[in-house]
Amino acid sequence: MKELTIRAISGVIYVLLLVGSLYYQEASVILFAIFGILSLAEFSNLIKLKSFIQYIIFLLLYGGFWYFCIYKNNIAGNDEAIQILLVITIFVNLILIKDLFAENKIPLFQSKRYITTTFYLSSGFVFMLLIANYKNNFTPLLLLGGFILVWVNDSAAYLVGKNFGKQKLFPSVSPKKTVEGFLGGLFFACISSYFIATYTETLGFTSWLILAIIVSVLGTLGDLIESKFKRQAGVKDSGVIMPGHGGLLDRLDSIIFASPFIYLFLRIISYVS
Repeated sequence: MKELTIRAISGVIYVLLLVGSLYYQEASVILFAIFGILSLAEFSNLIKLKSFIQYIIFLLLYGGFWYFCIYKNNIAGNDEAIQILLVITIFVNLILIKDLFAENKIPLFQSKRYITTTFYLSSGFVFMLLIANYKNNFTPLLLLGGFILVWVNDSAAYLVGKNFGKQKLFPSVSPKKTVEGFLGGLFFACISSYFIATYTETLGFTSWLILAIIVSVLGTLGDLIESKFKRQAGVKDSGVIMPGHGGLLDRLDSIIFASPFIYLFLRIISYVS
């Protein structure tokens, strides 16, 4: 009971910080910068990268896109830079997906570590920043909707898997995840997309439904990839900053991995409309 209480308290603090920051643009920029540095520290520890270069790259990348795109209110003027980062990030993420299924160990874990710290993790926070400032407007409900989809997917997957799960999803990486849990998370994320579309008035239901599928599938893959990194490092959690939950990266791995794909979808529907 005590452990459950500690887990609940740390979870509530995390959610309140996150949701509260999204009411103020400057607060969200600062909070996600802090989250990014802490997650990068945990990830660097996982891959045994004892350097400060990755932090400098993060600050330059995150700070640069914030300054030129958000502070200067000129996302359109930096569209080429955003596209280049988007293409590289998605390419690296696709390699990580391939390595998740095809390799016993993720090769990028052992070499080219700055590629993963830059285009797997740091760029994920850049795209969260861009999602929250979509089309040069502060649109925090878009990012909040993405987080809600992650939370609904994870919670439903856990509950369905615990009570009805029989077939393991990826036992070599995450023994507790089940196919039934994954489908349950996907189903309830799709259901929640209706309420997100209704109450946020940001995108139509069809767009949020597609985003629910993107977040559920890509978020689950992101969680599995981080689990594989942890398994290679021989640890259970990425850190201890959140009592009862583990590390901050353990809580953000899904949205970090899904955010460039979310941003890509937003660009697609923007062009179509």
